[in-house]
Amino acid sequence: MVALALAIDGNTEDRVLPALIERGHTVAVRIGDHADPIAVLTDAAATALLVSAEPDRLTHALLSWCDDHGIRVVAFAATEAAVRNGQALHLREVLPDDASIDDIESLLRGGLPEPDPVRSGPGRIISVWGPAGAPGRTTLAITLATELAASGRVVALLDADTYAASIAPALGMLDESPGFAAACRLAGQDGLSTAELERVSQPYPVRGGALHVLTGISRSYRWPELSGERVRRTLDACRVWADYVVVDTGFSLENDEEISSDLFAPRRNAATLACLDAADEIFAVGAADPISLARYLRAHADLLERAGGVPVTTVINKVRPGAIGLNPSGQVKATLQRFGGIGEPVLLPYDEKGTDAALLAGKSIRDVSPKSPLLIAVHRLARDHILPPPERPASRRSRRRATALARATAV
Repeated sequence: MVALALAIDGNTEDRVLPALIERGHTVAVRIGDHADPIAVLTDAAATALLVSAEPDRLTHALLSWCDDHGIRVVAFAATEAAVRNGQALHLREVLPDDASIDDIESLLRGGLPEPDPVRSGPGRIISVWGPAGAPGRTTLAITLATELAASGRVVALLDADTYAASIAPALGMLDESPGFAAACRLAGQDGLSTAELERVSQPYPVRGGALHVLTGISRSYRWPELSGERVRRTLDACRVWADYVVVDTGFSLENDEEISSDLFAPRRNAATLACLDAADEIFAVGAADPISLARYLRAHADLLERAGGVPVTTVINKVRPGAIGLNPSGQVKATLQRFGGIGEPVLLPYDEKGTDAALLAGKSIRDVSPKSPLLIAVHRLARDHILPPPERPASRRSRRRATALARATAV
């Protein structure tokens, strides 16, 4: 039984309170909208606080006071501001306002509504590259990262584009203090640890997993902060931190040394090249229109030369008949095979409605359009090319055979 203090709106209280009382919990005190929660809790015998996660209700002072006095805090987020407030306070026990009674009770009793993500060893680095012309690198990187996180993994999403970093605005995050640049500076000082990566990153909520975002540089002139050596050290640290590290890279594959007389000058493309060199797998993104396909085919050979033996998967985005003609999938495959010798490309459908909704909301496609054909295609991409195959449960017949074998061996 838990003694509850209530600081939630009337609608949420009407929905959850009868069921909680039916399960044996009691109400110790109700906190009015204009009352001081700490003052009310001081005189109450509550062991848990149900509170709205709105900034004017859930504060750092209230959270600290509850921690000091052993009161468990469960917050409800009905708005984007409430979600961000919970993230800023590093409170994990934040539920949507329509959360189930089972999830609420699990948190009240000290559990979690979902299992913690489980690390599976050294992280894999997946670099998402594409030529100039906005083929959809950032959209693929974000969608891929959220799908990997939803599988129960710890995922780091890095924006290493030194020309047009865009993950932060795409996810509605602040980028005045770019996390990737901060991590690179710490790496250059031999001070980058898992704890520091947690500090400089921004969490993005994904049910079932954990997604940490290192935002890109907010001004293009800050590219000298992302030197090749710093980027390599940061990626090495991220391998220890996350199961999968998804990197949104820049477009240029040029070696700056070849066009500069100063061998010691900073290199703008060093971050992209370092991310490609460190990758365990590269997803090369092109768009399904005549101009973008031509750009992709011209750059593909240079990418293969740079990648060496690293697997490169061709991903053609925005496949639709309007830009290619009838049977767009067949035409794209034939073009890639004929002019680039590229077989087995991954084709992603053009989902203008879903991507526009995600950009408007500042969220991932998974959050705003769960039935998006693009999301389904990226889910299949993650399942077939990245995630390990699921373990098949043993059948009854195989278990009987194993038992009989064990008995025979024992005899």
